[in-house]
Amino acid sequence: MKKSLGAKTILYPTPVLVVGTYDSEGKPNVMTAAWGGICCSVPPCVAVSMRKATYSHGNILHRGAFTVCVPGEKYAKEADYFGIASGRTEDKFAAAGLTPVRSELVDAPYVREFPLVLECRLAHTFELGLHTQFVGEILDVKIDEEALGAAGKPDLEKLRPMLFAPECQEYYGVGRSLGKAFSIGKTP
Repeated sequence: MKKSLGAKTILYPTPVLVVGTYDSEGKPNVMTAAWGGICCSVPPCVAVSMRKATYSHGNILHRGAFTVCVPGEKYAKEADYFGIASGRTEDKFAAAGLTPVRSELVDAPYVREFPLVLECRLAHTFELGLHTQFVGEILDVKIDEEALGAAGKPDLEKLRPMLFAPECQEYYGVGRSLGKAFSIGKTP
């Protein structure tokens, strides 16, 4: 029997995403966001949602661009810090000891040490209540070569992205492979 939990923000897995922006003076900033994911295939787009009160919210509107970085498990502490501290009052990159890199394609920085980066041009903005959803057209995806598998594609076990459990507010790693998509279900 299933137990009702009510209307809540529970969906598993929830990715840990670090959104990179520049402020109006060109200072690099990052913010951790869990409300996000791929939202369109053609053109390739990603959506991230954040409250208007965040520093990054205004930065995205002002610059029309952002990056989405996927931190590896070994950067759990830094990713958590990026979601706690405010870029209005702190230089998060300096405090975390990580490196901002200026995107060559969009007006936003990314975190050099994080293995996967999506460079996005702001395509749409939707007011959803407490949050604004920013849809970014993905202009490029960059990945550390060490996170690639034998076929030259991202290897999840090498990438080791973080997941967030919203209800219990815990971070998790990714588990083992269960089988090849669009293949294991061919015979029920």
